[in-house]
Amino acid sequence: MWRCFTISKKELQINEEIRDKEVRVVGDDGAQLGVMSAKDAQKLAIEKNLDLVKIAPQAVPPVCRIMDYGKYRFEQAKREKEARKNQKTVEIKEVRLSLNIDTHDFETKANNALKFLKSGDKVKVSVRFRGREMAHPEMGDTLLKRFAEYCAEVGALEKAAKMEGRSMVIFLSPKAR
Repeated sequence: MWRCFTISKKELQINEEIRDKEVRVVGDDGAQLGVMSAKDAQKLAIEKNLDLVKIAPQAVPPVCRIMDYGKYRFEQAKREKEARKNQKTVEIKEVRLSLNIDTHDFETKANNALKFLKSGDKVKVSVRFRGREMAHPEMGDTLLKRFAEYCAEVGALEKAAKMEGRSMVIFLSPKAR
């Protein structure tokens, strides 16, 4: 008998789910129809071949609107999909260094990091300590500071040097232009 059975809904009550005695009704054209019983509002919605949807349950009395609920959900899903499409996802790229890295290797890795930062990604720079290198964390700290200075014009230091197990890590984020 009902035109709209159960469409996946989040929190809105529709049609016979509305159990309030009195509701304030807004028509499908946006006009105020006044305060009436939920049954009368439901009859109005059925006459127009539309759904009664509770849009403001916290109001006194609750506000219900006469609308095509299926069309409303479709348009809402479409808006959410469009918002997700326009959203920029930021990836974290990782650059790994060793403590005794040569200058050319350092520059190559730094240039890769610059490329990542220019494309809008964050960069995680880590120095791996092996064996006796663990006794000299200050050397890793100076290497990471040098790396951050090399990338300073494109990226900003987001998190300072921090030991994580046998690695020392910094995070660089792209500067806003």
